[in-house]
Amino acid sequence: MVIERDGRAGRLHGRGRRLHGRAAGRRVRSRPLAVVAWTLAVALPLGFLTLFFLWPVLALVATGFTEGTAEGARLDLTGIPEVFSEPRTWRVIGQTLAQAGAGTILSLLLGVPAAFVLYRLRFPGRGPLRALLTVPFVLPTVVVGVAFAALLGPGGPLAWLGLDQGFVAIVLALAFFNVTVVMRTVGGFWAQLDPRPEQAARMLGAGPARVWWTITLPALTPAIASAAALVFLFCATSFAVVLVLGGRRFSTVETEIYRLTMQFLDLRSAAVLALVQFAIVALAMVVSSGLRRRRERAIAMSFRGLRAARPRLAHLPVILCFAATVLLLHALPVLTLVARSLRDTAGRWTLAHYRHLFAPPEGSALQGGVLDAILLSLRFAAVATLLAVVLGALTALVLSRRPRSRTLRRGIEFLDGAVMLPLGVSAVTLGFGLLLTMHRPLGIGFDLRTSIVLIPIAQALVALPLVLRTLLPALRGIDPRLRDAAAMLGASPLRVLATIDLPMLGRSAGLALGFAAAAALGEFGATSFLVRPGAQTLPVAIGDLIGRQGADNYGMALAAAVLLGVMVTGIMLLAERWRGTGVSEW
Repeated sequence: MVIERDGRAGRLHGRGRRLHGRAAGRRVRSRPLAVVAWTLAVALPLGFLTLFFLWPVLALVATGFTEGTAEGARLDLTGIPEVFSEPRTWRVIGQTLAQAGAGTILSLLLGVPAAFVLYRLRFPGRGPLRALLTVPFVLPTVVVGVAFAALLGPGGPLAWLGLDQGFVAIVLALAFFNVTVVMRTVGGFWAQLDPRPEQAARMLGAGPARVWWTITLPALTPAIASAAALVFLFCATSFAVVLVLGGRRFSTVETEIYRLTMQFLDLRSAAVLALVQFAIVALAMVVSSGLRRRRERAIAMSFRGLRAARPRLAHLPVILCFAATVLLLHALPVLTLVARSLRDTAGRWTLAHYRHLFAPPEGSALQGGVLDAILLSLRFAAVATLLAVVLGALTALVLSRRPRSRTLRRGIEFLDGAVMLPLGVSAVTLGFGLLLTMHRPLGIGFDLRTSIVLIPIAQALVALPLVLRTLLPALRGIDPRLRDAAAMLGASPLRVLATIDLPMLGRSAGLALGFAAAAALGEFGATSFLVRPGAQTLPVAIGDLIGRQGADNYGMALAAAVLLGVMVTGIMLLAERWRGTGVSEW
């Protein structure tokens, strides 16, 4: 019996060694293929960013700091002291920081109560309401600018406040977008906090205010600080909102670059301001990245499975604050936009503005009908979405890895920062840079500047960071031991990727598609440089209409803004419905 058991054990041990040998052999054979696959996953996004983002942006900056012909160009840095010696430069920089700071503070004050209501309280309709409040973040900036102008400008219901073309109007519009960022960033973190410290403090006699200041707020600090850095970045680089609501008086660095390049062709001054914006963006991104990593570590150690509470009387002040935010900040401008698009100058209800979109009157700024602009916008958005999602998925797969090598970890951090750069660099700088550099790039036999191919490329660059930040948390939530166990059982790296990573990636695919399509559909800054005569996208058409004199042009701008807002809202609600159980940083 002993001999028989020893023989069986020997056979099992031998079979185990053979299986282990086969698995090892498969891993060795698949290693070159895996190396090639991961190399391509890094090279494709980096190559795309280098060709269509870094090169155009650096070329524009270099053009501003050189003089002479291409053969005899020499460095000229005299523009730096000249630009900084002008009082307007410091006024523009100060206004940029003031508007971004005020917008960030207001977004935090309104976003934290919204996070509590939508993530810590349980009530019917919470899910649809949370999805609906994602829409303000992705509404095209030109639509929001027109909506607040309709609310606060001449003829608007709040025109008596005198806030049109002023600082307060800009800050309110910036908060319109970014309350959603705070709500989702802080709320997702808040829902995972361990409730036991709060419960213990209340059992020891602490009141709600003391529990908030001593327990809850310190625990939320990583998420609040991360959201604040991100919101500051978005506010500092806002373009269409400031252009519509602020004019030249309240110019920021972004709109000043546009004015200098489009109206005066002053590339030297624009290049200096572009460097200022790079410095602001780089600082905000470094802070945001560090705080994001801190928040991710806190989430990894946080309590799971927290159940939301039912609303109580003690929650009434927070609920009222949230309701006022939704009704006054979000709903009122949008409803005013819709109402004014349905009225003529005499105040009568009419569909004339919408009819003019399909049959423009004589002298209209709209080239062709709105249907042409819608179809063109959808075509560009479809191509841009495909580019952004493919490149974002490849980048997310790379960034989700945790290599042991310190060099590889630094490389992953570099890739993360590179992909996020388009989020903070001026779309105006990008658009003008593409016009400067895309004359037969890399020896291509035709001039890309004369085609429309650059428009979806620019839109994809704007959407790529949103896609990445949507997909990455789902992949980083995978326990590394799952991949290790699959590899020990003989699965090749590509098999691990197909059976573990891609299914998890699919959980956030719907939301990523929605963000990419909405961002591409509403992109205005870079597209305004790249559109060809007779081929307007809908945001560019709205910008042209709002800049022309005449009641018909203004009414058509309102109606076109409503159509664009409805399209983006439909896309985001569909994406939220399809998002599955994935998580994202938005």
